[in-house]
Amino acid sequence: MKKFINNIAVLGLFAILFSCGGGGNDTGQLVGAFDRPTWKGINPYGMVYVPSGTLHIGPGDQDVSNTYVQRAKSISINGFYMDDTEITNNEYRQFIEYIRDSIAHTYLDNFYEDEDGNQYIDYEYEIDWSDETLDDLFYQGEDKFSNGKEIIANKLLFEYAWFDWRRAASDNSDWQRVQKEGGTSRGDYINRDEVVVYPDTLCWIRDFAYSYNEPMTRNYFWHPAYDDYPVVGVNWKMAKAFCHWRTQLWDSYQSVRGDGINSEDFRLPTEHEWEYAARGGHESSPFPWGGYYLRNAKGCLLANFKPGRGNYPEDGGLYTVKADAYFPNDFGLYNMAGNVSEWTETSYHENAYSFLHDLNPDLRYDASDDEDSEFSKRKVIRGGSWKDIGFFLQTGTRHWEFQDTTKSYVGFRSALTFLGRSLNDF
Repeated sequence: MKKFINNIAVLGLFAILFSCGGGGNDTGQLVGAFDRPTWKGINPYGMVYVPSGTLHIGPGDQDVSNTYVQRAKSISINGFYMDDTEITNNEYRQFIEYIRDSIAHTYLDNFYEDEDGNQYIDYEYEIDWSDETLDDLFYQGEDKFSNGKEIIANKLLFEYAWFDWRRAASDNSDWQRVQKEGGTSRGDYINRDEVVVYPDTLCWIRDFAYSYNEPMTRNYFWHPAYDDYPVVGVNWKMAKAFCHWRTQLWDSYQSVRGDGINSEDFRLPTEHEWEYAARGGHESSPFPWGGYYLRNAKGCLLANFKPGRGNYPEDGGLYTVKADAYFPNDFGLYNMAGNVSEWTETSYHENAYSFLHDLNPDLRYDASDDEDSEFSKRKVIRGGSWKDIGFFLQTGTRHWEFQDTTKSYVGFRSALTFLGRSLNDF
C-alpha cells in the first residue's frame, strides 16, 4: 500500500512538472515557445532598403564579344539594405580611430573585468598620448618628419574571425559518415584574419605616371575638405575588415540596449546585388538613372567620370566628388555610376554567368595572401569611376581588381541582408 501511494505521488509530481513546464504553456496545446522576443526589423542609419526582386543580367550594350563570357540570365535577389552612398573618408576614419584607440588602451593596460572574470577594454578611460608607453606607435628618430606625432600606419592592425559556412556544409554533407569517423571540430571552420587597415594614400601617385597628384596623397584622407568624399586606397580585405568592425559596433550597441537580438552581419554586396540595386527598379536600364544617355535634356552630365577625350572637370569634379553628389536612383542610392568603382564580395570569373545559380547568385573565394593562383585573387568591381570612360558606368559592365591592390578610384559600400519577407510586413 505504501509503495502504491509513493507511485501515485510520483505520477502527481510528473503531472505538476508537465503542467508548469513547456515555457509556461499550461493549455496542453502546441502554441510554440513562450517569452520569445519581438522582431520589428531595423533601419540602419545611412542605409536604404532594396526589396526582393528579379533581374535580367548580361551585357548592357551590343557587345558581341562579351556575350560569350557574360551570357544573359534571369536571377532573383533577396531583399537587403545598402549604404545610400559610398563609405566616406570620415566614416572610415571612425574605424581607424577605433583601432588606434584600442591599441593605445592595450599598451596602457586599460582593462576592466566583468562578473565572470572576462576582460574588456575600458574605452571611457582618457588616453594620455604623451605617455612614453605609446612611443612605439609613432615614428621616432630618423623616421620622424615633423615636430608632431605621426602614427605608424602598419601598426593599425585589425584582427577578426569569420566562419566558413560553405566548407562546413561541404565537409558535413554526409553527416552520418563524418560522425562515424570522429566528426569535425567547430574550430576547423573558424578563420582569423589580421589586416592593416590604414588607407594607402600613395595610390594617388602610383596610379598615374608623369602626373602631379602629391597634394591628394597628402590631404585626401585627412583634410576636412574631403570628409564627405568616398574613401579610396582600400583593398578588398580592408573593406571586408571594415564591415566586420561595423558589425561589432552594431552588436555592441544591441547588447547595451539589452534586447539581445542582432541582425545579419554587415558585408560587401555580391556582384548581382550591386547590379540589382544600381538599376533602381528599372528593368534592363543601362544606367542607374534609367536612361540611355550620360547627359540629361539640358546637356548636363549625370555622373562623375571621364567624358569625351579627357575633359575631367566637365562633370563638376576633377577627381572624386562628394558621396551624395548628383541625383540618387529610384532606390535612393547615390553614385552607383561613376565617382569611385566599388568592391563586391564576388570573385571574378569570365564565364560565371553560365554556371551561377539563379537564386541569390554568389561566387566567393577567400584567397589567402600567400595564395599561389593570382586567378583566385580577382574580385569584381562595379560602377566605373571618376577616371573611367562612360562604358564602365553601365549597370551591366563588369570589371575586376586583385584583392590586395589599392587604387585611387576604388572604394566600397556595405550591404546587410534583410530578415523577413518584406519591409512592409513591419
